[in-house]
Amino acid sequence: MESKEEDVRVGANKFAERQPIGTAAQSQDKDYKEPPPAPLFEPGELSSWSFYRAGIAEFMATFLFLYVSILTVMGVNNSPSKCATVGIQGIAWAFGGMIFALVYCTAGISGGHINPAVTLGLFLARKLSLTRALFYMVMQCLGAICGAGVVKGFHKTLYQTTGGGANVVAHGYTKGDGLGAEIVGTFVLVYTVFSATDAKRSARDSHVPILAPLPIGFAVFLVHLATIPITGTGINPARSLGAAIIYNEDHAWDDHWIFWVGPFIGALLAALYHQVVIRAIPFKNK
Repeated sequence: MESKEEDVRVGANKFAERQPIGTAAQSQDKDYKEPPPAPLFEPGELSSWSFYRAGIAEFMATFLFLYVSILTVMGVNNSPSKCATVGIQGIAWAFGGMIFALVYCTAGISGGHINPAVTLGLFLARKLSLTRALFYMVMQCLGAICGAGVVKGFHKTLYQTTGGGANVVAHGYTKGDGLGAEIVGTFVLVYTVFSATDAKRSARDSHVPILAPLPIGFAVFLVHLATIPITGTGINPARSLGAAIIYNEDHAWDDHWIFWVGPFIGALLAALYHQVVIRAIPFKNK
């Protein structure tokens, strides 16, 4: 009996407990060095062509995003029977699929934000300067306005009768419901953006290959499935602003603040959660 206990004691010391599956690579960061935070102000960017090229890419991506997504919404709203159209699932696929394609196309140029809330979250994590963040937001809003404007220019009457893709809190839901849906929905999106583009994770978890645009687009798809019945799904202040300005009806502005406050709060919370909890930033003792 004693010999068996001795065997157990020696064996327990000789063979260390294995790490849970999927965490083995977390013990070391393979050739990874934390990049310095982006400066708050970087005036030198203003004289760089790559800076303006990135802004143009954000403009065009948001323009195309609004054009395709609003046309899809109009087609569904114009049909007498939802069964004769792509329905809510089709709208969700249009939004998510366009984000997948556009992030894939523009990630190497501007980072593929296409959303002021995403830009805000990355700025709060010091991934880009305030100069670039503000420029991106302006270009995203202009792109969204132009995208919605082109749709209205091609289909003016239909655009107005089908709601123009404007975001409003649906009947039966309160403003609090709408705000909560926008906060949580944007949190899901921005958290996914952080996780899918985290260079530290790529170095550490190289055994888990990730095509960043895919999970980002899929997150947009899933959030739309959940929140289209509540707010029409904003989670993107530029998208909401572009549709509201071009639609230009009073009720489109009644709840418009929700589609800025909600996404910005969601982006703030996602940035805090990812940077402080997920990335486990160490606090040095003095």
